[in-house]
Amino acid sequence: MESKRPVYMDHHATTPVDPRVLETMLPYFSETFGNAGSIDHVYGAVAADAVRKAREQCAHILNASADEIYFTSGATESDNIAILGVAEQYASKGDHIITCVTEHKAVLDTGKHLQKTGKSVTYLPVDKYGLVDPSAVEAAITDKTVLISIMTANNEIGTIAPIKEIGKIAHDHGVIFHTDAAQAVGHIPMDMKKMNIDLLSFSGHKIYGPKGIGGLYVRSSSPRVKLSPVMFGGGQEKGVRSGTLNVPGIVGMGKALAIAEKEMGKAEKQYRQWTTQMFDSFKDVYPSVMLNGHPTKRLAHNLNVCFPGIESKALIHLLKDDLAISAGSACTTTSVEPSHVLLAIGRTVEESHSAVRFGLGRGNDGDDFHFSIDMIIKCIQAIKKIS
Repeated sequence: MESKRPVYMDHHATTPVDPRVLETMLPYFSETFGNAGSIDHVYGAVAADAVRKAREQCAHILNASADEIYFTSGATESDNIAILGVAEQYASKGDHIITCVTEHKAVLDTGKHLQKTGKSVTYLPVDKYGLVDPSAVEAAITDKTVLISIMTANNEIGTIAPIKEIGKIAHDHGVIFHTDAAQAVGHIPMDMKKMNIDLLSFSGHKIYGPKGIGGLYVRSSSPRVKLSPVMFGGGQEKGVRSGTLNVPGIVGMGKALAIAEKEMGKAEKQYRQWTTQMFDSFKDVYPSVMLNGHPTKRLAHNLNVCFPGIESKALIHLLKDDLAISAGSACTTTSVEPSHVLLAIGRTVEESHSAVRFGLGRGNDGDDFHFSIDMIIKCIQAIKKIS
């Protein structure tokens, strides 16, 4: 049976909902439709119990407690609540935040907003692989620093940061540590206790769950982290994030994480083999191809490369009927600006415009993999002939 065309290899942008997740969600749209806040009757009680179970599923994969999990609309909202919530709650202690130049826009733009309100934000550089130096993080800490926010795995180039080391530095200096782990949770092991993480953002649709649902881990002890709310209303989620709970989404994300916890180790070896072979195949026919990100400290299912002299948008357009890939972050692909991540690791503007990101996923098989390599090589050769 022929694989579905175009082959989908943009799993960093979003993932299809796993059929097992969809099956678990469906009753909560119609049959079991209660409001989880209306526990005086059976409909609300059943919904509340489903939320409780999902909260436990989310906590389990993070080695956290269920009461440390707060539900949001996605990782972008979680990032905003974490950063703005700490900035306001700890304003009497200090007004300085440390982050990194390759963060997701949800963190960078929140930092820019805080600067407009008079806060101080340090944006640390990265090396040629996209790694931030833990010693640079420590050197940037002042007596006014209240928060460090460094993402776990980069959404464009897949580089995995030294989170455990940075978290320890934060704790040694009495600073709260937040990480945007939207691309990491469900793909690599995450342990809140061992990794010294105080706040962690995650999302449902990056791990074969539904869109419009996410979570925020908030450490409850040693240290206990307090957040000022950035959204007001009925006081749901302990007042941190008011609003009627998205029960189907919460149930779906919980199930998706429960599946990921059992299965994420299986695919990693295969993804690593495929992405390595892909890059080697590209190098055989286009020797100037460049790998973006760290060669080993990276997400196994990520491959981001530059084909110097070939416009990535032209390549993607040629492939649109056969292969779904991306030029970069799903949040910025409509922009003509070069990727801030690629510029930060030393790529030129021209090189940045030749970058292509492959995000392999659960639905891909060996046929997809070989087909994708063949199509990329054919299109590169066609473009070279034209130019």
